[in-house]
Amino acid sequence: MKRPVRQVAVLSGKGGTGKTTVTASLACYAGRPIVADCDVDASNLSLLLQGTPRSRHPFIGGLKADIDPARCTSCGKCEDHCRFRAIRSMKVDHMACEGCGVCQLVCPEGAAVLHETVSGEIFVRDTSHGTVVDAEMMPGEPNSGKLAARVRTLAMEEAKIQDSPLVLIDGPPGTGCPAISSVIGVDLALIVTEPTRSGGHDLGRVIDLASHFNTPCAVIINKHDLNPDLTIEIIHECQRRGVQIMGLLPFDEQAGEAIISGLPLPESAPDSPAEMAVRAVWEKVLAFLEGIPDGPSITVR
Repeated sequence: MKRPVRQVAVLSGKGGTGKTTVTASLACYAGRPIVADCDVDASNLSLLLQGTPRSRHPFIGGLKADIDPARCTSCGKCEDHCRFRAIRSMKVDHMACEGCGVCQLVCPEGAAVLHETVSGEIFVRDTSHGTVVDAEMMPGEPNSGKLAARVRTLAMEEAKIQDSPLVLIDGPPGTGCPAISSVIGVDLALIVTEPTRSGGHDLGRVIDLASHFNTPCAVIINKHDLNPDLTIEIIHECQRRGVQIMGLLPFDEQAGEAIISGLPLPESAPDSPAEMAVRAVWEKVLAFLEGIPDGPSITVR
C-alpha cells in the first residue's frame, strides 16, 4: 500500500521571525521534497531556493462586472445599487468591483454581466533542492486564501507524480485565510517565533489556529539568546499549553549574510551556530514524522 505524503507547514504569528529561512533550510536537509510557498501575498522563498519555472498556471480568483454598451439604456440602476461605488457613467472600475453581482441582478436589460478574472499566477519551479510551487498575487486582488489552497493542491499533485514523501509548506505570517489554507490537514505546524512581546502574543494566536483544526504543532524560538527572560516566558507558556519546543536558534550574523547572498543557510554557512541549530530541528521533525503510523522514509542529507 502506498504511504501518504506527509505535510509540514512552517508558520509564524508575525512577519520577520525567520520562517522562510527555516523552510529553505529544511528543504536542503529533506533531500528534494516538494515545497509550497503559501505566503502568496509576499512570496519570497524562490529568492533562496531560486530555480527556473517549468510551468505557469493562471489563477482565477473571482468575478468582475462589465456593462455591455449595446444593451445598456443608462437607466442608472446598477450605479444606484452598487455599494462599492464601482460604477460611474455606466463604466465599471475593476479595482473597486467586488464581483458581488448586484448590478447583474438589478439590470432590466441584461447589460451587466460578470466574468471570471485572472487574479494571479502560479509557478512550478525546478530547483536544486526539489520542486517549488509558488505564486504571485496581482495588486488589489482578493482571495489569497484560495490561491494558497491552489498552491498546496499543485504541490500535492507534484508529490504524487514524483513519489515524494514530503511536502514542506512556507505559510504566511498571521492567522488569516492563507494561514488557514496552509495549516488545515497538515501533519505538523512548525511555528517560528522570537522573544519579543509581539512575537509571544502572535505565537499564541497561531497555536489557537492550529488547535482549532486539530493540527499538531511545535515551536521554534529564533534569536532566543537576545532576550532570555522572554524566551523563558514563551517556553513556560508553551509547556502550559502542551506545545513542544522543537528548537532554540541563536542569534547568528551568518544567518543574515545567507539571506543577503540569496542562499539557504546550509549552503551559505554550514556548521554555523544557527545552521547546526536548524539541523537539530530537522532531526526532531524527522523523528516526529517517522513516529506517525505508516510514515514515509525520508533521507537526511
